[in-house]
Amino acid sequence: MTDEIQKTSAATFALGWEEWAALPDLGLPAIKAKVDTGAQTSALHAVAIEPFGGEKNPQVRFVVHPDPDDPSVEIICSAKVLGRRTVVSSNGVAESRYLISTNLKIGNHIAETQFTLTNRETMGYRMLIGRSAIMPDMMVVPSQSFINPVLNFDIYRKGRRKTLNMKRRPLRIGILTQEPNNYSNQSMIRAAEARGHVVECIETSRCYMAINTHKPEVHFEGKPLPRYDAIIPRIGTRMTFYGMAIVRQFETMGVYCLNGAAAIGGSRDKLLAHQVLAMHNIGMPNTAFAMTSRDTKGIVNLVGGSPVVVKLLESTQGKGVVLAETKKAAESLIDAFRGLNAHFLVQEFVKEASGTDIRLFVIGNKVVGAIQRTAQPGEFRSNLHQGGSAKKIRVTKDERRTAIKAARVLKLNVAGVDILRSDTGPKVLEVNSSPGLEGIEKATGKDIGDAIIEHIENNVSSIMRIGKN
Repeated sequence: MTDEIQKTSAATFALGWEEWAALPDLGLPAIKAKVDTGAQTSALHAVAIEPFGGEKNPQVRFVVHPDPDDPSVEIICSAKVLGRRTVVSSNGVAESRYLISTNLKIGNHIAETQFTLTNRETMGYRMLIGRSAIMPDMMVVPSQSFINPVLNFDIYRKGRRKTLNMKRRPLRIGILTQEPNNYSNQSMIRAAEARGHVVECIETSRCYMAINTHKPEVHFEGKPLPRYDAIIPRIGTRMTFYGMAIVRQFETMGVYCLNGAAAIGGSRDKLLAHQVLAMHNIGMPNTAFAMTSRDTKGIVNLVGGSPVVVKLLESTQGKGVVLAETKKAAESLIDAFRGLNAHFLVQEFVKEASGTDIRLFVIGNKVVGAIQRTAQPGEFRSNLHQGGSAKKIRVTKDERRTAIKAARVLKLNVAGVDILRSDTGPKVLEVNSSPGLEGIEKATGKDIGDAIIEHIENNVSSIMRIGKN
């Protein structure tokens, strides 16, 4: 250690003219900085700078290349905008820059610091530390470099999102929906905004796509949509085909989608969903499917005889679901559906369920809430849209495992799994890729919208791409 450093008091924190630093709240654990007392404000390298959030919650999203020698390392950052600042360079060029505030960590010293955002790709250092960041307990030693612990860029190549993102960042979230004001969407919007994120509802039917190799885009009202950190698909059954195409396009663009297009399609196709569930030995009511077969009696016998439930493949919210209590009624109903060229399933009627089923809300690999739905008198369908009532219920370990496994095999991150309690164990009726939040939130008192947003936070990566190893 030089005499110059030794003369400082024990409480003084020494800085060389260049130092390794970290911006933990931005997910940047290692960045090389130049200490420049000639500059007032600190500056951070940023490209693809994009504001979002509007006047009420101004945010800025940007990409940082922390390693000057490896531009393939791209880290996505976002922060609250404090304002804009005009900075004049040494050659007299003025630039208006976004101003943000974040924690700067050098060695064991950490302090909130303001940074302007600018493209420093031609500079030798991705960060400049100005004199406003130098606290009274700091001393700059111009003749020394890297006085504090030396870091390296390998952490970006070896690390994962949880390693890099020591603190969650503001996200730009899009909800793909035709009904932005419904209960479920508003619940998620409130939860996201309370956690510092920005949410925008996108009307599915008004989107259109530019499908190409180099720059896939989703357009809306004559211009491409901005880049979202996450998309929440809330696609109605009438919009399934087109909505899946839009979700696929976002997936192509590298956006995290809460449920992927293939998973949505697999769950909406009731025949496929039942085949997948059966393939993975998940309990469900005995089910039969046919198209042109005239063996109506044989179809009914396959599921154990009457009574049976006949379901249109396109049914939703209990619509297109009919109970046939006798074999004759079942045969007449099946013949009628066949005459309409409608695709349908025939299922056994689980008598012991007594007009009730259980809705388990699965997020990730966890059941976050469960309700029992009971049909109104004279009705066998327990859907809340058909007048059923709901109450909070405690589920068994077997029911919990069944629901989680059903969501997992259908590749759904968020799902409403409907289960019947039978004498032979839980039987999965249906797995919903866009489950409503109103019934379960009101019955359980749980904030399901918040749990969904937390799941998104834990799965949106800040690592855009890593080229080298």
